[in-house]
Amino acid sequence: MSAIAGVYYLDGHPVLDKQIFNMMKMLDKYPADDIHVWQNKNTSFGCHAQWITPESVGEQMPYYDHEKQYAITADAIIDNRQELATLLGLDNKQLKELPDSMFILLAYDKWQEDTPNYLIGDFAFMIWDERRQKLFGARDFSGGRTLYYSHKNGQFAFCTLMEPLLTSNFVSKQLNEEWLAEYLAVSGAIDTTDASITPYRDIRQIPPSHSITVTRDSLKIRRYIKLSAKSELVLGSDCEYVEAFQSVFQEAVHARVRSKGLVGAQLSGGLDSGAVVSFAAKRLKQSGQKLHTFSYVPSKDFHDFTPSYLIADETPYIQSTVKHVGGIKDHYLDFPGSNSYRIIDELLEVLEMPYKFFENSFWLNGIFQKAEDEKLSILLSGERGNLSVSWGSAFDYYLTLFKQIRWLKLHKEVSHHTKRNGGSNFKKFSIIGKEAIKGRNRGIENYPILINPNFATKTSVYERLHLKGMDKTGWYTGKIKNERSKHFEDEFQWNTTNSLATKLSLKHGLWKRDPTNDLRVIRFCLSIPESQFVLDGLDRALIRRSTKDYLPDNVRLNQKVRGIQGADWVHRMVPDWPLFVEEINTIVQDDQVMEYLNKKAILTGLEKIKAGPNVEFDTDLDYRILMRSLVVYRFLKKLI
Repeated sequence: MSAIAGVYYLDGHPVLDKQIFNMMKMLDKYPADDIHVWQNKNTSFGCHAQWITPESVGEQMPYYDHEKQYAITADAIIDNRQELATLLGLDNKQLKELPDSMFILLAYDKWQEDTPNYLIGDFAFMIWDERRQKLFGARDFSGGRTLYYSHKNGQFAFCTLMEPLLTSNFVSKQLNEEWLAEYLAVSGAIDTTDASITPYRDIRQIPPSHSITVTRDSLKIRRYIKLSAKSELVLGSDCEYVEAFQSVFQEAVHARVRSKGLVGAQLSGGLDSGAVVSFAAKRLKQSGQKLHTFSYVPSKDFHDFTPSYLIADETPYIQSTVKHVGGIKDHYLDFPGSNSYRIIDELLEVLEMPYKFFENSFWLNGIFQKAEDEKLSILLSGERGNLSVSWGSAFDYYLTLFKQIRWLKLHKEVSHHTKRNGGSNFKKFSIIGKEAIKGRNRGIENYPILINPNFATKTSVYERLHLKGMDKTGWYTGKIKNERSKHFEDEFQWNTTNSLATKLSLKHGLWKRDPTNDLRVIRFCLSIPESQFVLDGLDRALIRRSTKDYLPDNVRLNQKVRGIQGADWVHRMVPDWPLFVEEINTIVQDDQVMEYLNKKAILTGLEKIKAGPNVEFDTDLDYRILMRSLVVYRFLKKLI
């Protein structure tokens, strides 16, 4: 709900008023309902508050408890308030009225540094414990909110954003080459595998799932939660799993529509966002509210060239969901004149670092702007669904059955799959057998290497990636047995998208919230047998069965067509193609930048784009590497 900031002088030196006020001044460009600063002798906190929940309206933040001598500044929405109220002995009046920051402070008084283990929601907070002369803070398990810090020259400073930290005379803008090397070497959509580093040498961040304790003598970062997939929950029937899932998912959705204002959601034609929308709309109808939905559609003059199993314009499926669910005010947005090239500088300013999601950049930003225009407080999404609520690749499950020599179960499942989707049992068994025997390499093959080989050697980046299970393709090797478990074990997987959500939310005065990323939902999905995710020929079976009556069958049971968003990114850039070519040509002539980037790869791509834009090259690796290079180039030119 806020951007937070603070300074702690480790040697007891009195806080300089100008430092916290300079940091807070940098937040003035963002909307705020209230702005306050608290300070004592050697500590100061600030809060640039955006009131999102009913309980946050009029909240005093930062807050100082004179009796217990605790101060807190928090950027948080806590979703398990009822559970916490019971554990903390609060009555119904306190449950309804206390802001989320007070739940955190009361939890800290009871559990001290174990506090984050009891919290469910999106949060970043810092507490000054005056009696113990220490700072304690944390980020939620997936890093739903950002929290950066500097620790230098006897001073510890923190903030939701990096830019305010750079106002200190102790914090330089010097490039962190370790961060840049990982960013360039990793071919996936994440920034880095080390979630504690940033583009600046003097600024670090608290990783997701971690807490921080700072005293005059030490700084300690500790991971307080680690998730893994273990089939521990055994219920009596398939129906009981559905009922249990519906209960926990509805609880997660209910918590995330708690708002003082209007609620909206991103909506595609698929299952994840459709499930979120259907459960949320049902809840909002009870209080007479409509749910706003925002759906990206391609340019009106775009010809869908994608294969028959993909669809770039999901409008028919979206409209089917809207009609079936009811209680929705739907918006279809094609953002005329916007494209991935024109948005670069704006997003670099918002994100404070380079980014890789350029194909979807303009419409992700545009949906936030539209949500702000419609005066929303909450924007729901279903981005984590693929690894939680809608997990379940039929082919992967059949491979598992093959390797476990469960022939009868495999035959039954493949037969059901053929009956639903067509094809040949024999051909499917043949493919499964071949893949099981020779193994399956899931690495990103043939992706052009963006990092200059000399820079890679200088920074030993591939050695660090190897420790994370990655090879020189810049992604996981085929030796990773359970990628889903790996995803939840590696905290860096969550950092990129949640950093984007935090900063766009702050810019537009609303919160992006994802029920498929609720800790209770994820724990449930990780605890149930794999057979609940692929059942009777249905992939993603749990969410399909659980949304019966919630979603129309043409969406719920669709296994033949998959939506693909951003397929028109090259098409949209056609008017700017000469500028694009010219700028790439400038990059390869910049010797300073070429110390970091792979000149050979960029020259290969440059020759291709000189021939003019091919709108069907939306997934072309050379096109993609040039766009990534351009984003990095623009960022570096501001620093070096």
